[in-house]
Amino acid sequence: MRIEIGGVKFFFDVEGAKVVPDGPDMKERPTLVLLHGGPGFDHSHLKPIHSELQDVAQLVYLEHRGNGRSYRCTPETWNLAQWGDDVHAFCQALEIEKPIVLGLSFGGFVAQAYATRHPEHPAKLILASTAANMRNDRIADMFEQLGGMEARKLAEAFWGDASDEAVVGPYIETCFPYYNQTPQGTELITRTIMNSDLLGDFFGKGGEGQSFDFRAALANIQCPTLVMTGEFDPVTPATQSQEIAAAIPDGLAELRIFKGCGHGVERDDKGAALKAIREFILA
Repeated sequence: MRIEIGGVKFFFDVEGAKVVPDGPDMKERPTLVLLHGGPGFDHSHLKPIHSELQDVAQLVYLEHRGNGRSYRCTPETWNLAQWGDDVHAFCQALEIEKPIVLGLSFGGFVAQAYATRHPEHPAKLILASTAANMRNDRIADMFEQLGGMEARKLAEAFWGDASDEAVVGPYIETCFPYYNQTPQGTELITRTIMNSDLLGDFFGKGGEGQSFDFRAALANIQCPTLVMTGEFDPVTPATQSQEIAAAIPDGLAELRIFKGCGHGVERDDKGAALKAIREFILA
């Protein structure tokens, strides 16, 4: 499905009902807005694992402008402030009040932009396998720990300038297998509608991916926030999640570091990841 907001067509998908029978009444369930990773990807990597959460919430998957099936727009609108405002505008257009917003990886960057710019809007926030700023030194260290010097050098080259097409292929071939501790299939790549120009623009030399920093702005967050990450996440290492939790006002952040897991905890330990999310939604 697509909806036009401010001249931009956004693709979104929905799983699960908002209102369900509950004895003699109809019960309204929370809406979980899911923000995919990337940038440049679509929401396909969130399925089918996150689809199982429709037993506790209505699920709404939003594809960011410039990403996936949404309108490509122009590069000057490919920035975190705009993407964060888009989440707010999208929810207003669909009359989604007090959503629970889950942002995974790059989606977590967008979720932080949204929640710090519109702190009164979300009911709850889930920041999964993400970071408040990128630390290429920590990324390189973790890839070296997992894959040795070859992986480190490719990670340094890719995260130093993802617009360099010569490093993208070798990085995907060598470093992607270290994203998770459980071997993954090729579905992440084959199912994805990709805007590679956006990836290069954001994580290229001088791109916003090299400079964004939410650590100070996270003090604006007003809602309960679940921060979850994997012990062996090489892209957004666990220290990055620790910094997020520390920057959120006291009492609002819950930090969960899952042992034996990598980037996208649910891909290594689906049961533990979904259990933590369900408990947080229902709390």
